[in-house]
Amino acid sequence: MNSLENDPAALKVIKRAIPVIVEFAKVAGAVNSIEGNVRYHAGDAILTGIENEQWTIQRDKFELGYQAVSATLFGETGFYAKKRCIVLAKQLNESISVFVGAQQDPIYGVAGDWLLQYGIGDVGIIQDEIFKKTYDVINKY
Repeated sequence: MNSLENDPAALKVIKRAIPVIVEFAKVAGAVNSIEGNVRYHAGDAILTGIENEQWTIQRDKFELGYQAVSATLFGETGFYAKKRCIVLAKQLNESISVFVGAQQDPIYGVAGDWLLQYGIGDVGIIQDEIFKKTYDVINKY
């Protein structure tokens, strides 16, 4: 996959600070996300979003990118919100697959879904309906 940094169709977007439910895995396993099965290690964060969709984030990346909200103690099961961070996004015009997580599991997107680039080699896919509810477009890249 080419970097979205060089793609004229890429947009700068920011995730809204919408609280999501987070649990921390006690043992290794897999989550059946909308886009495919993604494995996780013990200690990784398992997030449940506004449409009950689930995804995982490696513990070190989670700690850098999320903050506890409400009465949640950081590092404990509870509600968390994404810290303000601009990422690149591009709406897909065809089906693709990308590799995510520590085990580089494949996830799949179809035309209309969004490819997100959090950093070099750090990507994800999100359905259009969920993207529209959770991200704001900042401007064209």
